[in-house]
Amino acid sequence: MAEASVVAAAEEPEDRAIEAALRPKNLDDFVGQHRVRKQLSLVLQASRMRGRSADHVLFSGPPGLGKTTLAMIVAAEMNAPLRISSGPAIQHAGDLAAILSSLSEGEVLFLDEIHRMSRPAEEMLYMAMEDFRVDIVVGKGAGATAIPLDLPPFTLVGATTRAGLLPGPLRDRFGFTGHLEFYSVPELELVLRRSAGLLDLKVNSAGFSEIAGRSRGTPRIANRLLRRVRDWALVHGLEQIDARAASAALDMYEVDKRGLDRLDRAVLEALITKFGGGPVGLSTLAIAVGEETETVETVAEPFLVREGLLGRTPRGRIAMAPAWTHLGYAIPSGVFSQEPLDLFEADSEDDETAVDWAPNSQ
Repeated sequence: MAEASVVAAAEEPEDRAIEAALRPKNLDDFVGQHRVRKQLSLVLQASRMRGRSADHVLFSGPPGLGKTTLAMIVAAEMNAPLRISSGPAIQHAGDLAAILSSLSEGEVLFLDEIHRMSRPAEEMLYMAMEDFRVDIVVGKGAGATAIPLDLPPFTLVGATTRAGLLPGPLRDRFGFTGHLEFYSVPELELVLRRSAGLLDLKVNSAGFSEIAGRSRGTPRIANRLLRRVRDWALVHGLEQIDARAASAALDMYEVDKRGLDRLDRAVLEALITKFGGGPVGLSTLAIAVGEETETVETVAEPFLVREGLLGRTPRGRIAMAPAWTHLGYAIPSGVFSQEPLDLFEADSEDDETAVDWAPNSQ
């Protein structure tokens, strides 16, 4: 079994407790996402002035950017209790009806991964969000009876990493939609400074920059790497963490200067050394690195594509020029001198009838 990555590893109970302690408790402490923060502040302030529950809120964006934290902040800013559930946990309309019927007035209901909720529950949610009532069906067939159940006003906060999978009628019922973007290095340094203060760590500016630069633009990863650097410094008896200490610690955990971990580099190494830079089909690439196809596609690919290291073409995945140079390989002549490939055309290499790999020019 492949060694777990420190970037994508499952969190231990202690890590979850520490991460919860590091979460900002109000909008003033929340770093980054200036546009979303400003808009959300206005929505919540207007709701408090009217003395009513806030409009339903939807947060979308990649994992680790603060969607759950913002949901907790919404409840805190509205001085309301928070109920937490998730889309995969609601597989029947009855599951949702049980949650909704137990809400108190003004309560905030947070549904993580809301796009994975079952269709019957989704359709029940439409009426609950708009009219604050649900119809409970009793019996079956011709003898079935719908009993209307009035609900107290509440605020639904939904979070999704795949907003495109939400049906239009559900998206339209949210009064405010905020899309979270990846963080810049200076923003991540601010996140790390706050976290280091809470953890009572001494880190200089160069140390913060080193960790932030390897954090993939994601606060969750930045905080996780900070804890690993803290452990390294503790074992080596360092009182202050500088750039050299942070670099040595993260090198040990196989997180390089650009934030690539073991899996990321394995994917690029396989593309370059085994397939001449590609194109190569996703399934063949996954076999070459000893991982599941879904792991390569959902864990490694998004970051590599965003960094311009990997390209997706109709014929398969290719290693872009920065990938060759980053891994220390000379780019063979003629590899990127052909006609430009349409990197945004729909993939076809996953079809069993497609050619999995075609070599580049020798």
